[in-house]
Amino acid sequence: MKKTICSLLLILSCSLVWSQQYHRPVKPVKNVIVMIPDGTSIGVVSAARWYQIYNKLGGENLNIDPYMCGTVKTFSSNAPIGDSAPTTSAYMTGMPQRTGNVAIYPVADPENDLVKVDPSMAYQPLVTILEAAKIQKKKAVGMVVTVEFPHATPADCSSHYYARGKYEYIAPQIAYNNLDVMFGGGNSIVTDDMKNHFKKNNTTLIQDDINAFRSFDGDNKVWALFQEKELPYDLDRDDSKIPSIEEMTRKAIDHLSENDNGFFLMVEGSKVDWVAHGNDAVGCITEYLAFDKAVGAAIEFAKKDGETAVIVLPDHGNSGFTIGRRDLKSYDKATIHDLFANVSKYKRTGEGLERILLQEKPEDFKAIFKKYTDIDLTEEELASLLSSNNYKEADYMKKAESQNMGHAIVDIMNSRTYFGFTTGGHTGEEVFLAAYHPQGDVPLGMNTNVQINHYLSDVLGLKESLPEMTKEVFAKHQEVFSGLNCTIDKSTAFPQLTVKKGKKTLIVPAFKSVAYMNGKEIDLGSVTVYIDKNDTFYLPANLIEQLN
Repeated sequence: MKKTICSLLLILSCSLVWSQQYHRPVKPVKNVIVMIPDGTSIGVVSAARWYQIYNKLGGENLNIDPYMCGTVKTFSSNAPIGDSAPTTSAYMTGMPQRTGNVAIYPVADPENDLVKVDPSMAYQPLVTILEAAKIQKKKAVGMVVTVEFPHATPADCSSHYYARGKYEYIAPQIAYNNLDVMFGGGNSIVTDDMKNHFKKNNTTLIQDDINAFRSFDGDNKVWALFQEKELPYDLDRDDSKIPSIEEMTRKAIDHLSENDNGFFLMVEGSKVDWVAHGNDAVGCITEYLAFDKAVGAAIEFAKKDGETAVIVLPDHGNSGFTIGRRDLKSYDKATIHDLFANVSKYKRTGEGLERILLQEKPEDFKAIFKKYTDIDLTEEELASLLSSNNYKEADYMKKAESQNMGHAIVDIMNSRTYFGFTTGGHTGEEVFLAAYHPQGDVPLGMNTNVQINHYLSDVLGLKESLPEMTKEVFAKHQEVFSGLNCTIDKSTAFPQLTVKKGKKTLIVPAFKSVAYMNGKEIDLGSVTVYIDKNDTFYLPANLIEQLN
């Protein structure tokens, strides 16, 4: 009995310590930078560090190393292994969500929910940390990504919908959220309506013009987009055409820091995730290292500024990347040269080399492969390239068995290394947490994604909680305009709510931050969201005042 009581006291003591570490006082700061290397498992970080050491690229430490302070348990509302949309949404809103959800309350799944989910809240847009920084704290806000701007992670910060792939609804929200900075990809997604809005709200739009990007020093808002959709991997990037994530981060900080109220910036190393999905080892390593340089730029600014916190954490793991795999014999005797010599010779990712080979003649494949990887192709390996689905078939009878060249290239490159992968999908392990705060007020130990959101709220100094803001910013139209004549027109590009009272007619288009009172445009200060599942507009609760 005595032993049992002692055990219970020990458990209670540990629980109290565990609880206290998440409720330490946090001094708010002027600027907050959140940096997310998407889909980065700890194995990728370890390999990147050894690669840097082996190639003498800048010392034995990564830029994150001095600031490692814990881990983060990431998960969806109803599943331990998360996808980018629900996991970053949890960081931004404080509510875990279902796969596909972008900053929106999940539909309940009683049999599997890992957190308490209120069924009556389904599809409710949730105010994000970025939106709160802009609306409540009047801070400048911005994002830097290496994919198209409405992709899952940036969408989680600045838009709301239940399906992450609905770019036609997500992209305009990001545009109408009036960001001070948006750097990344996605020129093909910018619409004429978005361009017109940029002109109205004094936003400079730079498209595929690196010189204009580098020389920009205006006071107005700025978007700089490159490529039709995503940017190339850093190893394949042409620096004369596409800026690095480090350069974009420095530019974003320079511009945002001009705001007297401070700023919130989200930086995503977006394509660590993409290259991990493709099991491309050199891509994982070099893409993470490019992101780590951006971390260095942010920390450098934060230390000089003295009023900036930097939080670095992936949204989930990916691929089960390992240094070492089952065909590595005497693994404990493998030298750093054994493990990193070959991968260090690779001058392109599998995707980058594929682009080159697809433009070349078969007789040149061996020489080109040797040039970019130092690999002498075997006849069997050459045949696998020539029979790729996206090149041409060496034997029409084997067409069903063939695969794209990129896959074949990665298999060949990886066969000369000892890196392993367990999957081509996401994984459920905890991810690393690194943080810098001028007073040392950083989250410690193992944190959940929800606790990270609470830390971000505290470090921003939010006086009004995100749930309270959500009630004001995203109220249901039936409640806001109770008793009034409301109609929804779904025949237009965006659904449109019309509310009439006497001689006043209010028209509210979905997924924008403007409305029209008797034809005159008014700024709502936040975006509106229409959900077809419940035929509801979510909009500012004070919009009723326009009709009084």
